[in-house]
Amino acid sequence: MQLVATEGSSSAAVAFVDLAGSSAIADLFGDAAALKIIDQFADLVRSAIEGQGEVVKWIGDEAMLSFPDATKALVALGRLIPSCRAVPEIPLTRTGIHLGSVMQRNGDIFGSTVNIASRIAAMAAAGQVLASQPVAEIAGALGISSRKLGAVGLRSVAEPVTLHTLDLSEEVDPVWVDPVCKMLAPYAAFSRTDAGPWFCSDRCREAFRASPATYLATSASVPG
Repeated sequence: MQLVATEGSSSAAVAFVDLAGSSAIADLFGDAAALKIIDQFADLVRSAIEGQGEVVKWIGDEAMLSFPDATKALVALGRLIPSCRAVPEIPLTRTGIHLGSVMQRNGDIFGSTVNIASRIAAMAAAGQVLASQPVAEIAGALGISSRKLGAVGLRSVAEPVTLHTLDLSEEVDPVWVDPVCKMLAPYAAFSRTDAGPWFCSDRCREAFRASPATYLATSASVPG
């Protein structure tokens, strides 16, 4: 969708995609390490959405994306999520997507569709793609499997929104997700030294042991 400088309204699929662990990476490994990862992520985003939609703007490590319809959005996300997963240095992504009308102004988009998509993304767990009912219906028609999570109350949204988790990449086993930086273990057979979570580094392990509640509190409230 080509965004214009004048006001107007149209229908769009709006998605928010961010990196689940970039803040922790900046805290533990420094801003330069986090910025390098965000730059890699941005390159993957641009490649995945080419010919399908637009990057409306970046909000820190979060990309706000707009597509003329849900099919194009799902095609682009079906490229993006696996491509991010294939890069070991990139934390797991969190994604929310909704379909509806938007207002355009000065290259940006506004309205309840944008607000709902943002709230849905905030509910997603690391590695999860959450979609509203209209998007899930189109995903089903495209042969994309999903699981209905039910109606969920979203902050500042008057009515509950029915959410689905979409299977756009392999399902993530939480055991193999570093709870601090949200890196995924490079292979399922990775040996852990104890019965606790897998960690990508001693630094993440020590940060977790010092304050487990800090990192467990970042888990999404919507189960996969």
